[in-house]
Amino acid sequence: MLDSRLGEIIAAGDLICDALDAGNKILLCGNGGSAADAQHIAAELVGRYEQHRQAFPAISLTTDTSALTALSNDYGYEDVFARQVEALASAGDVLIAISTSGKSQNVVKAAEKAKSIGCKTIALTGCSGEPLASHCDLAVVVPSQRTSRVQEAHITIGHLWCEMVDTKLANKG
Repeated sequence: MLDSRLGEIIAAGDLICDALDAGNKILLCGNGGSAADAQHIAAELVGRYEQHRQAFPAISLTTDTSALTALSNDYGYEDVFARQVEALASAGDVLIAISTSGKSQNVVKAAEKAKSIGCKTIALTGCSGEPLASHCDLAVVVPSQRTSRVQEAHITIGHLWCEMVDTKLANKG
């Protein structure tokens, strides 16, 4: 299933590696299973994937329950990630916006906010990928309508990106 997406996967991995190599950070967001994937990928970058290397700055925007509940209450759930992007992102950072359907409004709004700040954006999605894919610099669209298959592919893609970081940035720091 992912063979047809290798070009996009590698391009996105290169974007992630370039940002980290330049001293920028990776931000990730998503809902439900995609939130879990955001946390998982961020943990692999901050900790390690398969080999010891320097820690890289990665933030899952899905983990701060006080921020999530306060922002949802004060601004609405559609802005829960965009507001965090506004506070935490800088030009040159990368936002990985994860949505199995491509339709999660709060993830789309985060991508829009990131682009307005000068962040690079990667959509990780399934189905048609829209509207999220249209709001991002790069999109990896898993060609499936089945949520379970899309989510399985997403974590595999995340691991491929982490392997690229391990390989390309092994001697950094």
